[in-house]
Formats: sequence, structure tokens, C-alpha cells
Amino acid sequence: MHTLICPTCGCSLVRLGVTKEKATSYRHHRQEYHFCCQGCVDLFITDPEEHLQETNNLIVCPTCLAEKPLNTAVKVKIGNQEMHFCRCPYCPEAFGKNPEFYVKRLEGSIPNEGVLDHEGCCVRPVD
Repeated sequence: MHTLICPTCGCSLVRLGVTKEKATSYRHHRQEYHFCCQGCVDLFITDPEEHLQETNNLIVCPTCLAEKPLNTAVKVKIGNQEMHFCRCPYCPEAFGKNPEFYVKRLEGSIPNEGVLDHEGCCVRPVD
């Protein structure tokens, strides 16, 4: 299962509530990447290979939307598909109760308001 992860900060765009259409995009070596904000694109441009290496092995738990390194995730076979979850025992259980919802949300087919109520990635203090 593929979900968009910002290649600079490693945040799940679904968790942040950033759709593919609202994401900031940038092409690098003929591949388009999607970012949570322009600040992450600006930082990515300074050393793309380092950022890609740091974030290339991340998974997003389909239930809680936590980003985890693949080697610390729990693999569960559901039907014919292997899913990766954070280590919380509740997440696979909750996923099993409504897998269609969680898969669609992870794919971005179901809107997610996100954990942050602002434009872009960085929370800015009120002036």
C-alpha cells in the first residue's frame, strides 16, 4: 500500500490532511515528489539524496497514521495483502473492524482533516 510521505520531514501527507492535489510538488531526476509545504521543498533542494535516503524506508500505519521505519513496524497479512502497522496492538484490531475505511483513507480516497489546523507544515504563532 502506498501513501504519500513528505521526502523532507517524513510526515504522512494523509496524517497532515494534505491531499495530493494540495501538496507542493517538485521534480527530481524525472520523478515527481509531493511535499507538505514549500519550506520542505526548499530544504529538499539543498540535498535531495540525503533526504530521500532518510525517508525511503518509512511506512504509515493505516490506523493511527503514525510514520515508522519499516524495520520497527509490525507486518500483518490481511487477505492477500501484507499491511504494516505501528507496534500498538490496537491498530491491527481496529483496522480489522473496518479495513475498507482505513485503506481508502491511507490512499487518500477519503478526506482526512489532518492533525494540524493550518496551511502548510509549520505552525506559526499568531501575531
